[in-house]
Amino acid sequence: MPGAPNDERQTALRAHLAWWGLRHIESDAAYFAWQRDVFTPQELETLHRSIEAKRVAANGPAADIAFYDLTAKLQSVPALYSQRYEYYLEVGSRIAGRLENAGTILDVGCGIGILTTFYAKQCPGATVLGLDRSPASIALARQRAQELALTNLRFECLDIDRQNPAGRFDVIIATHTLLQAEQDPGLPSSDWRSFTRACDTSAQQLFEQRTGVGPRLDRLRDALSPNGRLILFEKTRQLARRIPFQRALAERGLALLFPPEPIRYRSIEEVTDDGPLYVTGVAASAKVLPWDEQPELDGSPPFSVTQLRAVRVDRDQPLYENHESSAQQAWSHLPSKQVVAQITRTETDGRQFHVEWGRTAEFVYLYCANTFDQRQLVVVDQARSAMVETYYREIVGEPSANEQRT
Repeated sequence: MPGAPNDERQTALRAHLAWWGLRHIESDAAYFAWQRDVFTPQELETLHRSIEAKRVAANGPAADIAFYDLTAKLQSVPALYSQRYEYYLEVGSRIAGRLENAGTILDVGCGIGILTTFYAKQCPGATVLGLDRSPASIALARQRAQELALTNLRFECLDIDRQNPAGRFDVIIATHTLLQAEQDPGLPSSDWRSFTRACDTSAQQLFEQRTGVGPRLDRLRDALSPNGRLILFEKTRQLARRIPFQRALAERGLALLFPPEPIRYRSIEEVTDDGPLYVTGVAASAKVLPWDEQPELDGSPPFSVTQLRAVRVDRDQPLYENHESSAQQAWSHLPSKQVVAQITRTETDGRQFHVEWGRTAEFVYLYCANTFDQRQLVVVDQARSAMVETYYREIVGEPSANEQRT
């Protein structure tokens, strides 16, 4: 039922996840207790070593493949993959609603096929192919598809870093597949006061090469049918990664068919920073939407001097605190700022960093900003000015000769 309302798709997906043995977990403590019931201490130690090897990627894709091979055991799936329950629910139900009229569907980086089997069930008239580079994951995916009697679905072991998918597809799905270099901060903004990035072809190419996103997109673009859709959900919530990712899509003639859909979900107790969900197509055959390079709207409280005057908090609490992009606008609206001390410097990772401690007629504030879009504003009353000074000195440490002070 590709056109069904989202709540119906979610109901169907919940039943599908339950068939796989997955369930919603309320707390980290409950999740790790479940793992201790399923795995021996030695198995957990092996798992944690594999997770760390995958994280640092010391030996390239081999560590990634080894991790997913290790986790692709049917008896292990519930206790391992339930951590991603809300990811499957939120992302899978939305993608299933975008598969209308698809005759051929490709799911790249399908893993053990949890969502791929759901897409095949939802679209019985389509031919579905799941690709992954983990042999053990593909073996389990094939077993489960057979158990579900899904005759419209097949799986192949293929690494898109090395080989092009065969054929053309009406819909290509790639989630948590194309931009997995989580340690890469992306492209810096022009300076700490700005969220804008110059169109630097060289910097863009370096980003695409070091993250691998460029070659992967090239292969998927080649596999897309002329009027096809490419549906993407990657780790691109940070603007510094979102902008070069969007530019990589635009450079390959891929345009937005629908507004990007921000998705927030919990990995048990932790809120993720993934997204947004993109539905793209070839620009020449689509009614296109403009790419947005501004920070997404956040849920931070609006800044108002009048409201600050009425705030009552404990002695160790600020009147106002904002860690989102909107902190910059709030900082710019502080009335009659008088800077007590400030430092602008270049950090070891190349980002330009600014921290500022100052006063207004009624308040004391601390403001931090850098060229990878992190912002923080803390405002306290005059009686708590020592709190801000202490915080400032902890951040800046010992001043160096090239630091600017006021």
